[in-house]
Amino acid sequence: MTELLAREADALHRALDRGGDEVTISVSRETAEWLSELLDARAHGRRVVLTQRNREVTPTEAAELLGMSRPQVRKLMNDGRLSFRMVGTHHRILVSSIQAFLQAERAHMEAGMEEFSRLQNELGLLE
Repeated sequence: MTELLAREADALHRALDRGGDEVTISVSRETAEWLSELLDARAHGRRVVLTQRNREVTPTEAAELLGMSRPQVRKLMNDGRLSFRMVGTHHRILVSSIQAFLQAERAHMEAGMEEFSRLQNELGLLE
């Protein structure tokens, strides 16, 4: 896959170098799906951060990625909800741990919304 991505990246750079307001290139379905996810995130006002999954960040950087304060990140770490390791006296968090936390939170929120909807229906609060 790396070779395919490299070829597609080269094609995109060549198309951009030609100038103009529109760019037309042909890419694999996998690349198109990846680009679609990026565009959807930006269209919905979400920040897009590209990094290696095995990269480690500080609690301050994790807070920025999660959109919360550093003390909130430290609380998640202390509660065992966000994995980390110590490097001397410094805390380091894998980007993959942040992604796992976000996935778990999304699942938790979806379950809560389903329960809320069920209760609304049960109580006849929706028409």
